Amino acid sequence: MTRSLPALVLLALPLLAVAQVNGTSDYLQRMDADRDGRVSQVEFLDWMSYAFDARDRNQDGVLSVDELPGGKGAAITRATHRERLAATFRKQDQNGDGFLDARELAAPPQ
Repeated sequence: MTRSLPALVLLALPLLAVAQVNGTSDYLQRMDADRDGRVSQVEFLDWMSYAFDARDRNQDGVLSVDELPGGKGAAITRATHRERLAATFRKQDQNGDGFLDARELAAPPQ
């Protein structure tokens, strides 16, 4: 997993360029698709999967080496990518209620 971390960070770069935010409230607003003031795991996964989907040029659900940033690393499936994001979500969900509030969203990744 530590070897793929740089690739995951690079996957997020297009997301940052398209959806520039100025603080936690901006993230909450943009991720919160149903506007209930909190971010569900599905909302988090969908938002954070944007960069994967943008890089998956042939839409086969796999980022092959030529689709990875820098053309290096091991291929990764969309399912594996989302599993890793789900693990991140669970770590961020400090109170275990299945949602991220503004405080949890602002907390540094665990």
